[in-house]
Amino acid sequence: MTATRHPAPHVPPASGRPPAAARPPAPAAAARSRSGPAGPADPERGEGGGRVWLPPEKYAETVLKATAFACVYFTDEADRPLQVHATYSPDHPWQLVGGTMDPGERPWETAVRECREETGLTPAGPPRLLATVYGLPGAGWPYSTVGVVFDGGRLTSAQIGSVRLDPEEHDEVRVLPLAEWEALMPPRDFARLRAVARARRTGVAAYFDTWDWGDA
Repeated sequence: MTATRHPAPHVPPASGRPPAAARPPAPAAAARSRSGPAGPADPERGEGGGRVWLPPEKYAETVLKATAFACVYFTDEADRPLQVHATYSPDHPWQLVGGTMDPGERPWETAVRECREETGLTPAGPPRLLATVYGLPGAGWPYSTVGVVFDGGRLTSAQIGSVRLDPEEHDEVRVLPLAEWEALMPPRDFARLRAVARARRTGVAAYFDTWDWGDA
């Protein structure tokens, strides 16, 4: 969640417009939509109704703030999901392998790093996206959350047995049929796991946008 150069703030004239030949070129960012790279600075209404283009650092303060994570979905050879038990999160005890993105990382880089740190395994590329996850802020976290889940493939029993956990983060790795995970997880976490499992099975990436930080 790349910086681009922005033109200097531009204040249109309060009344009338100069001839085209006398007008400076329009700022490149001004023609860009909000869905484009790094946004343009959205205009604010200034005195007299004119538009004032905010500089990037001010515009950045007005937009959505979010944290990002990347995970890897592993199963055994019978397609039973693998998860690790977190020692630090009683509210989310069983989790996919993965974690929060560090500054400067891309999602797949995060997934690979977190996987190595948490299990000692290195997921094979190229990356295959299984799900995009979004959560609104709430009591449990003050920012929105955006995440991606990659397919780590099927692990052999020897690979699962070679998993080495960091005891400061996780104390157990477990493989269970999907249905048996439901009793061990909050409903929202299990719904996400079920969506990811369906994406692996069908080959259609999931869009899961209700992994919110509320109380439910």
